Amino acid sequence: MLHTLLSLLAANVLFTPLSRRAGFGNVLGYLIGGIIIGPAGLRLVTDVDDIREIAELGIVMLLFLIGLELRPRRLWIMRKTVFGLGVGQLLLTGAVLLPLVHLAGPGWTGALVVAAGLALSSTAIVLPLLAERDLLATTAGRDAFSVLLFQDLSFIPMVALVPLVTGEGLPLDDPWIQVARGILGIVVILLGGRFFIRPVFRLIGASRTPETFTALALLIVVGAAAIALGAGLSASLGAFLGGVLLSDSEFRHELQADIEPFEGLLLGFFFISVGMSANLDLLLTDPITIGLGLLVMTVVKIVVAFALGRLRGSDMQASIRFALSLSQGSEFSFVLFATAVGAGVLSTPLANQLTLIIALSMLTTPVLFSLSERSLIPRFEPARKPVYDKVFDEESSVIICGFGRVGQIVGRILAMKNIPFTALEKDEEQVEFVRRYGTKVFYGDPGRLDVLRAAGAERAKLLVVALADMEETLKVVDMAREAFPNLKILARARNRRHHHLLMDRNIDGIVRETYHSSLVLSRMVLKTLGVAAKEAERTVDFFRQHDEKVLVETHAFYEDERQLIQTAQQTRDELMELFSRDLGASEKQRDTGKNPEGVRVPKQAG
Repeated sequence: MLHTLLSLLAANVLFTPLSRRAGFGNVLGYLIGGIIIGPAGLRLVTDVDDIREIAELGIVMLLFLIGLELRPRRLWIMRKTVFGLGVGQLLLTGAVLLPLVHLAGPGWTGALVVAAGLALSSTAIVLPLLAERDLLATTAGRDAFSVLLFQDLSFIPMVALVPLVTGEGLPLDDPWIQVARGILGIVVILLGGRFFIRPVFRLIGASRTPETFTALALLIVVGAAAIALGAGLSASLGAFLGGVLLSDSEFRHELQADIEPFEGLLLGFFFISVGMSANLDLLLTDPITIGLGLLVMTVVKIVVAFALGRLRGSDMQASIRFALSLSQGSEFSFVLFATAVGAGVLSTPLANQLTLIIALSMLTTPVLFSLSERSLIPRFEPARKPVYDKVFDEESSVIICGFGRVGQIVGRILAMKNIPFTALEKDEEQVEFVRRYGTKVFYGDPGRLDVLRAAGAERAKLLVVALADMEETLKVVDMAREAFPNLKILARARNRRHHHLLMDRNIDGIVRETYHSSLVLSRMVLKTLGVAAKEAERTVDFFRQHDEKVLVETHAFYEDERQLIQTAQQTRDELMELFSRDLGASEKQRDTGKNPEGVRVPKQAG
């Protein structure tokens, strides 16, 4: 077991970063790692089934976390998309695949099962694929999730109905018993989450034992999955329902923090197990059949999903992403085909071929999606041509370069004093955003000399450089000093090094962007801790004066990191010594009624 765990962790660590760096995401790295260490590769791990049973907990935990993000109210709002788009995708994809699969020879009964299985898509592939690119909250992400949720719901009836298509005349009440068991399982999960889980959480939370809380979180996930399995439902559906029930609880964030590390690791193990289960010998013995099957399934699923996305009103980008994300087969298809083999609907060789096709589709989906994001999606970016003025005819005494957080505050204060200014911002979205709030800002790159001239830099009195990027700030300052020697320049510094670089240019004023706010926060911290207001003010002011003095002194050797480190250590000791000395002098002053120079100070009344 230790050897197996070592191989799984090594595959995770070695191949996932390479795949991610290549731009194909984590999933492809997991699958390739599984192929390499599995029976078709180095044979470091051969007992695939045992690993998959544990690794499938990753899918269960993934669905639980998704449930935690969904409020019941939001789930109710999504019902039209879940059942509308979900039904459309499953039925249309299955209907197109059915005659094509029939041509392969399994007969209409087998073709029906195969078409239904190939129409399913992988929740475990799609959701991480979209999450890595922050696309889950987009139209494509919401639509894909809705379809996958419906597929999870429809998978159970599919498996239950497989024996019926054999034509052996099973008792008519068997399906209804399955349905009744499923409903009972859902009721148990709902009631347990509503009346039992929250009191237990409060009890465990009161005991303040984090490890017990983590164990309870895992128990809930596994317990909900076990109840669903016992009722004939999918384990992931049970976990999803459990997550939805707890999404409104006060323990939601704690649950998420406890479950996420296990979910990520086990989900990776699941994909590795899928890669290990791929029977690549079939690809060598019958590459045409496998390749043609993969091509047909992928093309049909992409075309149908794309058409549904466009019919629904989604733009080209959303429709492409929606279609490509659903282009693979599902992990549930493995179960469906195994059930069909047991019922005599499919032959074992055909089921093995279908399993390999699905495994390969899981490999191709991240590649197709990544290539699309690089080359296809950018072509459909909406054209955003700046419609803002590029010729500035105002007589402004101040030019503000960069109208982000810092520049906006400067501009608002100038506007309050009725001082005209010209604001330059090269980010089109920022310009559009600020203009919606009634502030006039011009689209233009302040790093271009012609833009500064057009903004009136030759006539202006002051240039405020409030750019976030250090290099851009230095570029603008250098250009302005050379082209407009009479223009005063004030600049925003990102840090001490940036401050020193601006000091080299001998400009008129420099402000470290977080320095003063940090001093204000420090003063608040001291007051909150019980330090008297005057004492807190004096402490912070003492630090400010000393820090500004050291900043000027270290300018002479700011390129020498070794000397800077040594100076920083000396400064800390010196600051503490000076402050202690100053504190002693203050106490002596209070005792004698004199200030440090010996002048008697009258006592305050009260």
